Amino acid sequence: MKKYWIVSLTIFLFFISNLVNAQLNQVPFFDSKGAVRIQTTELDELADTIAVVNHRADDVVWWHIVYRVIDMRDKQNYQLYFPVRANDEYQSLYHLMLNAICNGVNFYKKDPRELKPSFKEPLEGAELERAFAFDENADNDLIQVDSVTQQRTIENTQYVAYVKNQLKFLTQEIIFFDKHTSRMYSKIIAIAPLYALHPDNIDSKESMQYFRGSILGWFAFDELRPELAKQYVIANGNGAERLTYDDFFSEKLYSSYLLGDSNMYNRMLLEYVVDPVKIRKEQNRIETDIMNVEQDLWEY
Repeated sequence: MKKYWIVSLTIFLFFISNLVNAQLNQVPFFDSKGAVRIQTTELDELADTIAVVNHRADDVVWWHIVYRVIDMRDKQNYQLYFPVRANDEYQSLYHLMLNAICNGVNFYKKDPRELKPSFKEPLEGAELERAFAFDENADNDLIQVDSVTQQRTIENTQYVAYVKNQLKFLTQEIIFFDKHTSRMYSKIIAIAPLYALHPDNIDSKESMQYFRGSILGWFAFDELRPELAKQYVIANGNGAERLTYDDFFSEKLYSSYLLGDSNMYNRMLLEYVVDPVKIRKEQNRIETDIMNVEQDLWEY
């Protein structure tokens, strides 16, 4: 009888302990001043523990690289573009990227000859300032780097004039099949802000010259993820929405269109197709070919 009493007491204390811990871990809706508690320190802690799936090289039996453009003028991407002016609660994707650079995240030099990103040369000092200068004849660099301390800061007086034309981002994405889990995955490798009025962009038409000239530089997406995980996207109709930028990209809630893929000719769509109708057909063909790879694996 004594044995059963001890077991019952142990179980009771276990449930009481869990109940107390659950109450202590509850996050209040309002802060100490009575305002809605939007930004939390929990995000900073979670950013250091981002889950990464490590796929074994031997398990990846097929992969393909694609390049996609995320256009802020698409309604589905409004949450990435707004607010135009950052505030204490929210900031746009572009402002987040600028803050990431100021926090020490690497921003890599582009190759003017091709779109493919390289993570060998991080921009620093004057080169970093020049990447975000939209008028080479004026001192209006968006990112300022102290010549002595190398401290990076955002020139906020230039930001509003600059961000109005920051309407597109370019991503390099890998799509691959893992035989261990028997499923297809997609992962963003790199992301680059595109600026329409960059001095290197001498062609106003949407051509490959336009895209190459508009690339400011590249972020390695995995290096940017901790910053994405610290910031909520602006709510879209539901103030209770708690969705970080990392969640937004992981769940693919944005829209994009295909610019090209890796191929033996080393060329993008706009380099061999001009007519918009034919471009759309070629985009559909590439998307269908990728989808058919997975479908064909289950053919009997």
